Amino acid sequence: MSGKKFAEAKAKVEEGKLYGPKEATALAKETATAKFDETIEAHFRLGIDTRQADQQVRGSISLPHGTGKTVRVVVFAEGDAAKEAEAAGADFVGTDELVAKIQDGWFDFEAAVATPDQMAKVGRLGKQLGPRNLMPNPKLGTVTNDVARIVGELKAGRGEYRADKFGIAHVPIGRASFTEQQLFDNYMALLTEINRVKPASAKGKYIKSISLAATMGPGVKVDPSITRVDEV
Repeated sequence: MSGKKFAEAKAKVEEGKLYGPKEATALAKETATAKFDETIEAHFRLGIDTRQADQQVRGSISLPHGTGKTVRVVVFAEGDAAKEAEAAGADFVGTDELVAKIQDGWFDFEAAVATPDQMAKVGRLGKQLGPRNLMPNPKLGTVTNDVARIVGELKAGRGEYRADKFGIAHVPIGRASFTEQQLFDNYMALLTEINRVKPASAKGKYIKSISLAATMGPGVKVDPSITRVDEV
């Protein structure tokens, strides 16, 4: 986006104003003016101490309308589980050959799933998958025997969220091509989930601020006190 286009988009956002969720999602969509289908992302600044193990905020959620992102899924499985994964639409299914391929530097995928009996092999990929947030994880539901369900959810747009070391979670809620209602529905579902996983030991204000922005667009501040659809 050119500097002129960004300035025009930014002029539509009132500085310092906290927008209601409906207005904010509509404005984030309106200010996405790049030639490609921009991602609309929510940014939550949380009042957590990420140095504490019991204050980590991480998980995944199946948004009502997905994320609009095409997700290539790898599944480490064999036998019936491998067949179920393939039938559910997994892009790559295997065991030893997949492990070797990744060890050789192949990362042509966005999500990885493993059955529990494969984790001894997958564990050897910690250095490769860990830094890319691709390691299958029981807490995220990606270590499971129910591979068909999780593959289906990932392909439909299951979104992962994770607060970084600064306590900020950056989570896609859709694309600029989504309708305003779809973006609003996804935002409210994500907000409900972020509130649900509030660490019991977190002190003070939990959600300090929220903003929405398209990939190339300006930030739109959202009123964090509006947490339910019936308040909108």
